[in-house]
Amino acid sequence: MTVQPGHLQAIRTQSFTHSSQQPAQSEPMFYYFAYGSCMCPVDLKRSLGEHTHPYVIGPATLQGYRLGFYCRSRRRNCGVLDVVKDAAASVEGVLYQLPWRLSELLDDREDVPRGGYRHEMVEINCRNQVYANVRTYVVVDKLAEELAPNDWYFNVVLRGALTCGLPEQYCWRLFNHMHQLQQREWQTPVRRSA
Repeated sequence: MTVQPGHLQAIRTQSFTHSSQQPAQSEPMFYYFAYGSCMCPVDLKRSLGEHTHPYVIGPATLQGYRLGFYCRSRRRNCGVLDVVKDAAASVEGVLYQLPWRLSELLDDREDVPRGGYRHEMVEINCRNQVYANVRTYVVVDKLAEELAPNDWYFNVVLRGALTCGLPEQYCWRLFNHMHQLQQREWQTPVRRSA
């Protein structure tokens, strides 16, 4: 994937701006911090079966963790994102407030029933507020080294980051990290068995 200078800025001008109209609070809700493909409300809708834009609170930061591709997705046949504790790092993402009725569907998307990811309750900074007891997902059995994403996952993660207004510098770091993993994978000779 190639992005020309200024391309991120052009995409950012189309980015989602959080609506002042919040979903009705008549049903139980939970906070969810997305840092991978779920940052993209359009892709999240595919799994949850309803529009998720109204549930976006905004761009958010998770302190004390870093991103890594330490999971191989069977569904996508590539490396997918995980967060790993690291006191010196932070992860940008999107904070949602989702209806509790979507919890099981989200768990299924994150492969919780099959032991892929598990819940981790974290503290999130969003719009100059601190949100406690926010659900995010971490990989249960991490790979020893990172595995590159495929082009589809690369694109949906970047689209979510840009659409929901993550800082441009962070988007470039995310782009470069994914691109370098893909380059490394393409340069590694294929091992053939006898």
